[in-house]
Amino acid sequence: MKTVILAGGKGTRLWPLSRETMPKQFLKIFGNSLFQKTVQRAFIFSKPDEIFVVTNKEYKFRVLDDLEEIGVRIPDENLILEPKAMNTLPAICLAVKNGVNGKFAVLPSDHIVEVNENYISAFKVAEKVSDEYLVTFGIKPTKPHTGYGYIKPGERIGDAFKVDDFKEKPNSELAKRYVEMGYLWNSGMFVFDSRVFLEELEKHAPDMLEILEKGEKAYDKVREISIDYGLLEKSNKVAVVPMETRWSDVGNFDAIYDLWEKDPDGNAVNGEAICMDARNNLIISQKLAVLAGVEDLIVVNTDDALLVARRGKGEVVKKVYEKLQKEGDRRAEMHRTAYRPWGSYKMIEEGQGYRVKRLIIKPKKRISLQRHYHRSEHWVVVRGTARITVDGKEILLRSGESTFVPAGAIHRIENPGKIPLEIIEIQIGEYIEEDDIERFEDDFGRC
Repeated sequence: MKTVILAGGKGTRLWPLSRETMPKQFLKIFGNSLFQKTVQRAFIFSKPDEIFVVTNKEYKFRVLDDLEEIGVRIPDENLILEPKAMNTLPAICLAVKNGVNGKFAVLPSDHIVEVNENYISAFKVAEKVSDEYLVTFGIKPTKPHTGYGYIKPGERIGDAFKVDDFKEKPNSELAKRYVEMGYLWNSGMFVFDSRVFLEELEKHAPDMLEILEKGEKAYDKVREISIDYGLLEKSNKVAVVPMETRWSDVGNFDAIYDLWEKDPDGNAVNGEAICMDARNNLIISQKLAVLAGVEDLIVVNTDDALLVARRGKGEVVKKVYEKLQKEGDRRAEMHRTAYRPWGSYKMIEEGQGYRVKRLIIKPKKRISLQRHYHRSEHWVVVRGTARITVDGKEILLRSGESTFVPAGAIHRIENPGKIPLEIIEIQIGEYIEEDDIERFEDDFGRC
């Protein structure tokens, strides 16, 4: 069975932890990233050449880096790039256009799922039922939850059920009733047979067939819509397989609190924290955080933003993100540390007409051959050896050595060594934004 992993979402409900350039699926707050954990689950039913990843062009190298970290390589053609995020139905259609046929599973890349015997047996049941039905999985609720959609099981078909109805996220009272009536949480995981999928698509979402004909070129013409709204809620050939396992869509900070281990006072901590008479708090901090005499708080402290909210009020996070995005605030888009295919850079300080960054360039990697029209750059090697090219002249710099690159000079940094190359870069100029760049050569196809 093939597996399609959907990895194009932004995860805006976890700001300031997640940003547009570092969305939820790539965060490493549970050890490996959620994307890496999803890939490892995919190996239960699929070989490496049967795993397909649908993401957007901005996340291509993030996906490749995560795969490399866990020693996984998939065929180049199995990395499917959307021109823009259009939700789950167009993404799945694009996967089918790019060679996904027969039986295939669809997995979100940003969920936590415990693999147990019930998980494995549920997928085996789904694979059989998918001969005639579009199959989804329903998680048996552990409590009434207002953050999940629900599925009402209907007529039994073997070890599965026909779906009677899909329910939106309910209020507290309705959630209790749903649990009492045997409804299931909508997991967002599926198993399809491409034949059944295409038949139902033609009946209920024929406009999506344009993606199957034109691929990504059709993205400007089709709707942005989820597979639930666009297909499953319209079809009468949908089945649900109950699954009893630990599952979370990690949709907000309250979900993280529920998943993490707590200290004796109920505090869940990632980073360094001192808690004095503080109880039931979620603390994620990149520096020492001290909480005294408080309870039921969410505290998220990154290099450039601090979030403090009452637990249970996590919905405010998305509104904050939307406000920053509307105002064009760079903190909605990226952390002080930004990842590139050659490594990363961290913003150390900036002011009027200058920026100071720390660059980390991976062994045997190099930045593009480029120039800037409005800024000069001064490079100081802190660790490793740098091969520097400036206007055709090449030099080697070692720890403690430096060079100057004037505005307009064509230049490149390369790490020829076996350890990461660390450089302090000082930019000075009248315009120092990232779009002041002209590339002449690039190992990563960005020219």
